[in-house]
Amino acid sequence: MPRLAGKVAFITGAGNGIGRATAILFAREGAKVAIAEIAAQAGEETAHLAGNETIAIRTDVTDPDSLQSAIRATVDKFGRLDVLHNNAGGSTAQDDTAVNAPLDEFWRAIKLDLYGALLHGSVIWRRGVEGIGGWARS
Repeated sequence: MPRLAGKVAFITGAGNGIGRATAILFAREGAKVAIAEIAAQAGEETAHLAGNETIAIRTDVTDPDSLQSAIRATVDKFGRLDVLHNNAGGSTAQDDTAVNAPLDEFWRAIKLDLYGALLHGSVIWRRGVEGIGGWARS
């Protein structure tokens, strides 16, 4: 029996790289997977590659309403949520050392890599979503 049979996973930033590989592996291991990805086409490609009823939801992880909507859509589709994998993040060609990076690039990275990760947990813990790991809505 696959290790994740009967589980539902929510993966941010699964349009490529580590997130895509994780989505494909989780699906292969039996999980139903929801891909939360800002690049809709990349998310759809990953969903197709992963199979096993994987869905892609265009999501901006720096927007609490977008993230809440994506998690709600996942629970509505699969009835529960067991695994959260916060993978969204990354740099751009303007990225550099903290001293040399343009200030707007620094704040972009902070918003995506730090604030996005905070929201991921906050939507679950502070707002509560029924169907997630047996937790009740708060």
